[in-house]
Amino acid sequence: MNQLFGKRKKQNFSFISFFLTILSIVFLFVMVFVYKYHIADDMIVDNTTPKINLGDTSSDSSTESSEKQANKDTTISITATGDIMCQNTQFQDAYIASEKDYDFSYVFSEIKPYFENSDINLANLETTMAGSEKKYSGYPTFNTPEQLAQNLKDLGINVVSTANNHCMDRGYNGLVSTLNYLDKANIAHTGTYASEEDSHTFCIKDIKGIKIAFLSYTYGTNGIAIPRDKTYCVNLTSQDKIKEDLENVKEKNVDLIIASMHWGTEYSTQESKEQEEMADFLFENGVDIIIGNHPHVLQSMHKKNITLEDGTKKDVFVAYSLGNFMSAQNKANTTSSILLNLKVSKHTGTNVEQKITIDSVGYYPIYFYKDPTKTSQKFRIVDVNQNIRDYENNSSKIKKDFYQTLVQAKKNIEKIVGTDY
Repeated sequence: MNQLFGKRKKQNFSFISFFLTILSIVFLFVMVFVYKYHIADDMIVDNTTPKINLGDTSSDSSTESSEKQANKDTTISITATGDIMCQNTQFQDAYIASEKDYDFSYVFSEIKPYFENSDINLANLETTMAGSEKKYSGYPTFNTPEQLAQNLKDLGINVVSTANNHCMDRGYNGLVSTLNYLDKANIAHTGTYASEEDSHTFCIKDIKGIKIAFLSYTYGTNGIAIPRDKTYCVNLTSQDKIKEDLENVKEKNVDLIIASMHWGTEYSTQESKEQEEMADFLFENGVDIIIGNHPHVLQSMHKKNITLEDGTKKDVFVAYSLGNFMSAQNKANTTSSILLNLKVSKHTGTNVEQKITIDSVGYYPIYFYKDPTKTSQKFRIVDVNQNIRDYENNSSKIKKDFYQTLVQAKKNIEKIVGTDY
């Protein structure tokens, strides 16, 4: 009997323990539910009202943050080169017999990093790409292997000016073919057009929020007639035409206008009075940066701050000529040039005196070199400073006569464009 009672007592105790455990679980569940859907909601409501009044610092912080955002500056790097030309010796040097194809990439390998570190790269394409069926040729009427377009894209060239005295070398069809090859390589272009509709559009690039318009004009086309029914295909230098274009492009709300001007006297390292007067006209009518070409040699460059008729101030820059970038010419000063680099900033905010500033101007001396020890791939664009340093650090790759050539080229460059950049 006692044993039976003991068993019942143990069973009752087990039942009570189980019952209490269930109650505890239910209680915990209720507490979690109440906390999540009632207390937590109260805490969210409470947090919307500061418990301690510190002069509404949250509002000040928000305002300060908004002002910082509004006053944020954006800076970009622009690299510009001179004339891209291709003589017979150049495309013959680039020919790969085993592939029956052309490749100019080796020409640019040494200076490619300068383009990779820039946000936008501009050049003057002073040749046509009319296709192999028209036969490739050099001076005086250029027709360059179209592979050059892709090589330029691979180098980092984003935009080319095409209005120059050689743009009609293979007629209107050659001009259109050139634009088609540039489009295929995804290189933007300005100055020549395949249709009248295209001539009313503008080459505009948005670089990190800075909207840049690129324009291009030439003094002429070497006496080659522009078809009467296609006068739209080349931008000829005319103040009326330029002023109209500038008025229209400003309606696009651009931040910066860069004009490539084919002007000046060939092989003269001194800009002409006409170039100076045209530069003033361009600045007064809205252009911010002028990149000159055609002389095939360097000319001076200047940055200044001007005051417009309405009293506003702005930074402007002109490089009257950047000389040759790629050309086998051998006249004085035609083999030495520069890669121009500009730092440009866009300023936002209510207390900004100038929306756009040209913060710095710099350059890298370059030299177009023909290596006499090679039978192919002889031509390359040389980094002057780097090769001088290599020789002075006892590099066996640089010969003394080449070193002396580069030292003299650097002196000539500095004499023309100065050393203040």
